[in-house]
Amino acid sequence: MTGQLDGRIALVTGASRGIGCELAEHFAAEGAHVYCVARTVGALEELDDRIKAKGGSATLVPLDLLDYPGIDRLGAAIHERHGKLDIMVANAGMLGVLSPIGHIEAKTFEKTMATNVTSVWRLIRSLDPLLRKSDAGRAILMSSGAAHSAKAYWGLYAATKAAMEALGRSWANETMNTALRVNLVNPGATATRMRATAMPGEDPKTLPQPRDVAARIVPLALPSLQETGRLFDVRENRFLDVHMPG
Repeated sequence: MTGQLDGRIALVTGASRGIGCELAEHFAAEGAHVYCVARTVGALEELDDRIKAKGGSATLVPLDLLDYPGIDRLGAAIHERHGKLDIMVANAGMLGVLSPIGHIEAKTFEKTMATNVTSVWRLIRSLDPLLRKSDAGRAILMSSGAAHSAKAYWGLYAATKAAMEALGRSWANETMNTALRVNLVNPGATATRMRATAMPGEDPKTLPQPRDVAARIVPLALPSLQETGRLFDVRENRFLDVHMPG
């Protein structure tokens, strides 16, 4: 099959459901071979079936992103097989807990930081050399409006996304004179499992669906993209200034 990403090699974390799953499907539909990374084997197999049914191809990677040596092994495997990586989407994340900061349990704080920040750094550490080997490497880091609004009781999740954005912007500055482009994405309120956990009284039918949100993110993976170090707001369908107001 041919498409806008024909022949490209992509990797998506959190690919078993939600936006990550839909992005993997979109990339495959556009001709990319997609490394689908998630913990849930059954959901990955269902994704693979859908991709193959549409003529696409994927490699399933059952991996807990807290297995940091596993991330290193994944990078080595991609290098051995392809010698490069064209697209990386750091989508996997966890909400943690909505709570007064002083009431957050240490183990919850540490696991949320490890999942939302440290694992992204480990991905960058492992995959940056492969993305630089691409003629048009594209990195997409999934953030949240929480990183900038810092609402009461959202401190843990907000802190992880703010830290991840800082990593992403620094990485973009470090690679500005290369072919690699690094951007952040605020998907906005979306009908995902995480959103349902955070807002249990909300009707998911009133929210954008993951597939529609993913469709707007796909252009950030195209070789024609030139922006780097910027925040893409899905709701407004445009890049915004990443700096916090004031």
